Amino acid sequence: MGKITKVSPLAPEAFPDLPVIEGVAFSAVQAGVRYQGRTDVMMARLAPGTTMAGVFTRSATRSAPVLDCQAKIGLDSAEGAAIIVNSGNSNAFTGKNGVVSTRAVTTAAAETLGLPETRVFSSSTGVIGEPLPHERITAKLNELANTLDKGAIAAAARAIMTTDTFPKGAAAEISIDGKPVKIAGIAKGSGMIAPDMATMLVYIFTDAAAERSELQAMLSNLTDVTFNCITVDSDTSTSDTLLLAATGASGVKVDSNTTAFREALHGVMLDLAHQVVRDGEGATKFVEVAVTGAASDADAKTHAMAIANSPLIKTAIAGEDPNWGRVVMAIGKSGAAADRDLLAIRFGDLLVAENGWVSPAYKEADAAAYMKGEYLRIGVDLGLGQGKCTVWTCDLTHGYIEINADYRS
Repeated sequence: MGKITKVSPLAPEAFPDLPVIEGVAFSAVQAGVRYQGRTDVMMARLAPGTTMAGVFTRSATRSAPVLDCQAKIGLDSAEGAAIIVNSGNSNAFTGKNGVVSTRAVTTAAAETLGLPETRVFSSSTGVIGEPLPHERITAKLNELANTLDKGAIAAAARAIMTTDTFPKGAAAEISIDGKPVKIAGIAKGSGMIAPDMATMLVYIFTDAAAERSELQAMLSNLTDVTFNCITVDSDTSTSDTLLLAATGASGVKVDSNTTAFREALHGVMLDLAHQVVRDGEGATKFVEVAVTGAASDADAKTHAMAIANSPLIKTAIAGEDPNWGRVVMAIGKSGAAADRDLLAIRFGDLLVAENGWVSPAYKEADAAAYMKGEYLRIGVDLGLGQGKCTVWTCDLTHGYIEINADYRS
């Protein structure tokens, strides 16, 4: 798999100007893990006093780095910390080799940075089933340590890309009790995206101070309405990792009741989640699926994901075909409660179907014109209750086949 040259048509104009987060510095190098001619390993060094929270894939075949992070994330420590990430090889389904490689990287990084090994968190993303050439990473640790720069977060975002066509970043700056607080995050993800917390990796940093348990609670709750509400292809990765680090450098303490911080963190996470969908492999359309009137929120999400993951719906969207019958199909197969005669379906503001039949006001030409847009909304009201959920997806084009058919070549 070589360098990606065609950028998604849904990409932002440029990587955002992310604020410096005091207490964290970044570096990136070319290690040749799999790729040539591009950076493929990044390091983040975190100051003493940093608290860490994380959410991970629940895949039964999750990778050795994920299992290692899960074992460490609940440990309280006043020591500094580090995150080291490689792209090109996921170190997943590699048996005992995976454990050996993960420990080799984290132990060597700990020695290089003067940290306990339990405070080094690693991630790997890329091809499954091939042993990680960890010696290529450990050979670059001194270079990574010696080039750490608190302004190098953009370089870190580029180093973790695999089939991504653009680096992903988002930030927020707020005031709490008259003091500034900053949040900045980066992500990678393009295919194998249906998070269960896809080859999705996310790293978010803030200069706020927070107890680990409070940070974890906020992260877990907000993940459910952001990263757990996106899908590109319904495939959950072996490597999904989301880490949140609070350095405390601002001196402002936050918790789950700090509304301004919680809302800002939610905004950063949702922005990154949307960017992952906008970079979906082969995507040309960004699609919001909003389900209301369900018997419960859980039912609403079941219906929304059935619609968002349907290959028939996603290919119709790619072909700009307002085939609302496929939405009816997806609702019917989801397994959640639905009543055919209470359904209402909208494409954008256009009422397509209601009361078990096509709407008398519906005009196919209007819907076909709407489907030509890059940003689409499918709305479904089930008429059963107060349950609701919004998820985001993209279309399914031949570009997805091309990327994944050639992924290992």
